[in-house]
Amino acid sequence: MATQRGMAANLDGSDNLLEPPDQMQGSTMFRPKHGSPGHVIPGSPGHVRRLGMTRRRDKKDFKDDENPEEKVRRHKEQELKPLYKELLYTIKHKLGKPASATVFTDDELRKYIREAFSMTESEHSTLMEKVENTEPPVYCLMATVKEAKGILGKDISGFSDPYCLLTIMEDEKESRTKSSRAKPRKFCVKDVVSDDKIFSTEIKNQTLNPIWNQTFIIEFEDSAGASFHLEMWDKDEEVSLSQKLEEFNFRNIKRMIKDAKKEKGEDDFLGNVVLKLQDLHCTEDHWYDLEPKTETYPDRGKCHLNLKFIHKERDMTLSAGRCAYVNYCGILQRFVQAYIATQQGCDPWKGELCAEAQVLLELYATQNDLSPFLQDLAKWVAYSKLYQTLEVDSSVLFQQITSIEYHWRQKELPYQQKKELGDSLHDFLHYALHLVSKYRDIFPQSATLKLQTLLRILMQICKTQAFQKLNPAQFELQNEVTDAVQEGTQEWFTIKKGLHQPMTKDLSETVKALVKLTEEVQQDIQHSKDVWNKIFVSTVQMDLFTIVYQKLESLLAAEVRDTLTMLEGHMDQGLANSLSPLYQLLQVIHKDKAFLQKRNKLMELTNFHEGFREALPYWLNKAFSTTKDRVEKAVLVDQLQPLQSGPVPIKHSSSAVDLVACIQPICKMWEQLAWPDPEEAFMLMVKLTEDVCKIMATYCHMLKERVRKLSRNSDHGSAINMLCVVVNDLEYLRSFVDRLHTQLNWAGLQERTRTVIAESQFHNTLPSQLEQLQTLLRREIRSALNTLGKQLNTDIDNHIRSMGTKRRLPSKSIEDAVGPLMKYLERELHYMNENLVQENFNSLLTPLWMNSVKTIYQMMTQHPHQEGLMVVCQRLQYTLECLEQCFHAEGIGLPLEDLHTEDYKSLKVQLTHNGLSSQQLTERFLEKKVWDQKVYNGEKYGAVTLLTSYRRSDHRLRVEVLNAANLLPLDSNGSSDPFVQLCLEPRHVFFEVEPRRTQIKSCDLNPLFEEAFEFLVSLEQCRALGACLVVTVLDHDMLSSDDFEGEAFLALKAVPGVGGGGDEADGQTSQPDATPAQMRLPLMHPKHNDDSLKLLESRKDDKEGQAFVKKRRLREKQSKEGVQL
Repeated sequence: MATQRGMAANLDGSDNLLEPPDQMQGSTMFRPKHGSPGHVIPGSPGHVRRLGMTRRRDKKDFKDDENPEEKVRRHKEQELKPLYKELLYTIKHKLGKPASATVFTDDELRKYIREAFSMTESEHSTLMEKVENTEPPVYCLMATVKEAKGILGKDISGFSDPYCLLTIMEDEKESRTKSSRAKPRKFCVKDVVSDDKIFSTEIKNQTLNPIWNQTFIIEFEDSAGASFHLEMWDKDEEVSLSQKLEEFNFRNIKRMIKDAKKEKGEDDFLGNVVLKLQDLHCTEDHWYDLEPKTETYPDRGKCHLNLKFIHKERDMTLSAGRCAYVNYCGILQRFVQAYIATQQGCDPWKGELCAEAQVLLELYATQNDLSPFLQDLAKWVAYSKLYQTLEVDSSVLFQQITSIEYHWRQKELPYQQKKELGDSLHDFLHYALHLVSKYRDIFPQSATLKLQTLLRILMQICKTQAFQKLNPAQFELQNEVTDAVQEGTQEWFTIKKGLHQPMTKDLSETVKALVKLTEEVQQDIQHSKDVWNKIFVSTVQMDLFTIVYQKLESLLAAEVRDTLTMLEGHMDQGLANSLSPLYQLLQVIHKDKAFLQKRNKLMELTNFHEGFREALPYWLNKAFSTTKDRVEKAVLVDQLQPLQSGPVPIKHSSSAVDLVACIQPICKMWEQLAWPDPEEAFMLMVKLTEDVCKIMATYCHMLKERVRKLSRNSDHGSAINMLCVVVNDLEYLRSFVDRLHTQLNWAGLQERTRTVIAESQFHNTLPSQLEQLQTLLRREIRSALNTLGKQLNTDIDNHIRSMGTKRRLPSKSIEDAVGPLMKYLERELHYMNENLVQENFNSLLTPLWMNSVKTIYQMMTQHPHQEGLMVVCQRLQYTLECLEQCFHAEGIGLPLEDLHTEDYKSLKVQLTHNGLSSQQLTERFLEKKVWDQKVYNGEKYGAVTLLTSYRRSDHRLRVEVLNAANLLPLDSNGSSDPFVQLCLEPRHVFFEVEPRRTQIKSCDLNPLFEEAFEFLVSLEQCRALGACLVVTVLDHDMLSSDDFEGEAFLALKAVPGVGGGGDEADGQTSQPDATPAQMRLPLMHPKHNDDSLKLLESRKDDKEGQAFVKKRRLREKQSKEGVQL
């Protein structure tokens, strides 16, 4: 930062700084603020400063080519040595102790100033001799009596009329006083010091907390042994008796008696303060206790004093008559330079000075009675100029501005210092605004805090009453900063334009130069928005981004228009390629307009895309050709191996990733173009989509050729592996195509083109392009999967068919027969699962599953040996279940809803049915009959009424046949001779139970039987699968077989006492016998062609089954079901 501030005046050239305010030369050019009427006389206190017209001070008439050594010598003689003598004089005649905790001897202080002023030994001796020969000053103590509080009330009223006496008593007077006083308590200042040495304050009537604020300068010869004395007295006047009686009260009786003993007019002592001068600091400001002469009233209140040692009649020949203020400024400047010169590192100076410098500055300011206001003014002037050449911490300037504002409110400055303060503030503001205009160079992004601090200082200055008083014009900091930023931006753009100016008039070079310039502008706008704007907004409430953007946008738009005009009619691929980054940069800049806080006019870069229409076809062609070339190279180097194996495998090859990566720039180009014209944007999207589809179709063709080429010299396993990789590549590509419309933001494009492109046209154009590509990809994937699954289908068929041969039926168990197929599938499918992505693996499993189901069905229907069909179906059913588990793979493979097709469901039912044993078929037949009985409606063939129960206590099933009703007339006389037959089925469960029958009821269609029968059967038998009571009603014929009236089936589980919980043992001990239940069962006639009977009938070697079938076939022959009655 110091190098950037080289334009400021060097602090070493301190001619102006050391020049007395009343001798400053030069004048200031003034101009009224914009819009301010009238003319102000130059030099008047109410003049108007305009920062654009900077005040310049005339330099002394020195030659520019003056010898540097001579200049240094002259500066030392005229500036440094006078100051050096002043400091030597200050040390020689120092009074009081400095505020510093460190105590320095005179030799230490002289050694320090000799080093700070770079004086030689001889120069120091010479100057020291001169100072020794000067006249000493008059030593003085400036005492300010400010106020007192809590003093004694000596008057009858309870108050006092206090005043103070001040003097300095030196050794002789004090010793004489001590030896002459007979009674210490009678001692007082006015008795031992002449009146001309005593200073008195005003009398403050009737108060215990007087306020004086009076200052006295008391001279003395030597501080050694001398003491400062302050006595406070109560002024007593002669008062008449009537006045005292008016103030009389009982509390004042004692005081009145004491007053009566006093002489008339004698003042009362209130207390005193005695301070040794040697114990005082250069400046003291404290509350002191008022001490009594006796211990009668020890607590006499406090007095507030300000004490300062000063010089009078100081030798003025030391600094050629310069005033003390100017000398103080020069000394301060020299000390700062000396301190900074001794520091290491590059940290900003934070206002520190060494202890010796602080002591000397305090001594000099105190001896010359420089007020704190003038001291802070000197520091501000020095530090603000130092800020222009060195790194100065902002807290230094903040502190001085705050101090000046405080003093300004408390005290009035002399005219010359007031003028100097105004000039200093004005100059600093002008310099700071100059820095602000160059904030890009002086305050880079790493130094934004310094810029923020500078702006805060400017705001602080403009808020002070001192600045507002000294610059009465309507000064607006925001306007000044805005002007500075605009001027700096214009200058910055001009410099950047010059730096990037092409060396030749070649159009390509011109475009490249403009691209570099635009890139600089875009970055500056970005930094203004993200970095600098918040600094200006938070400090001076100025929107920097809007100001910079509007300025740069206007300047850049003019450059772009001029360049594009030059290119008209000369467009080729090279120029178009050069214009592409320019368009993208302008697009980014134009989008940033959304962050502008206010827009008073149309942006000049609006519709800038129109100048690039001629280059657009070249951009599209380059994107297509470049992408196609990259894809071709990617396929040529692809070895069709998975990218990554392990816990997280990547099963596609490198070319698939490269293809997607190559297409991404096309999607990015569409996003960057953001073509504003909706109709042209739609046509552009159609072209881009078409190019992408062409590239992907080319990739599919090249990938097939690549796998053919690599498979020629590979073994079967490697070829299968490469084919798996190809399928995965195509699936990876297909999934990318599914997301392509999202990446290209078709939804946003459709919304933009809604007014110019019909919805039907939109959907018939863009989606159809991708659908054609998806069809191609699905076809290629399916073809490759068919190739992979062809051998698998053949092997699965062979395994399934081998299980149905007669040779193998008795030799192997079901598990042994299915084992080879399962091992084969486990091996092959595990391999496919490892080498195919999940989507392709499922696509491979689906046709394999469907073919397996088809093969099993063929085996079941084409089995030539009906006697072995049950065993075959049992094996096939087990095989189907194993295949289902294998293809489902606990949810990893095909989902169950895909496995359970209609063909599968039908096959499973048939296999289950054909695989049942004869007894199971019989039980299933009876279960079906029980169900038919339950859902049968009407009494077409009549009904029978039973009363049934089961006694668990003695294992007896009791059936009472009550009656039958509405029987069919089967005899020629129009009636029947019915009886009821009861039989427990199935016979393999109730093989020891004989059927029962009722008596024959002649010529009765509604017979009343009321016969009971008991069957000795166990509860377990009653609960067996298919266990039921078959009730058959027959018509008795004497000469021929009995005619069939109808039958009914009663499930034994429905009989009271059979159902419910508990076992047989529980029934014997704990459960009571069930109450019999009456049931009316409609009679049914059997239907023909029952599947279970057909299957039982085919099993010729099963005698029990054949007997059951024979009986049921008899009933079917007797059945009148389907016959019109």
